[in-house]
Amino acid sequence: MIDALVIVGYVATGALAVFGMVTTILNRPPDRIARFAVGAVVALLVVQAVIAAVRVFTGVELAETSTFLIYLVVSVCVLPIALQFASTEPTRWGGLVIAVAAIATGVAVWRLQDLWVPIGGSGA
Repeated sequence: MIDALVIVGYVATGALAVFGMVTTILNRPPDRIARFAVGAVVALLVVQAVIAAVRVFTGVELAETSTFLIYLVVSVCVLPIALQFASTEPTRWGGLVIAVAAIATGVAVWRLQDLWVPIGGSGA
């Protein structure tokens, strides 16, 4: 994993969570800005997932490879699903759905960093 990308992931998911809470407090349903914000964070997570997957499938051996790959998929899938759920019935609570999903995604990124323990010291 690239440490700088992980830190950017933490900041992005944290900012998205705050954004979701603010839209809920302001009594606004998810709008175009929310879709753009979720899309930007997901794009960042996809870049991270592609880099990590390439490294895993081209030689970096992890202690818990299957668990790592599951968290990798979860980190990319949670926010788009939450956005779809939040947009289905646009009420003020859609922002809270996005905020909770952003927090969960941040935890998944944190767990990915914990699971990135190469065996034999390669790929650190």
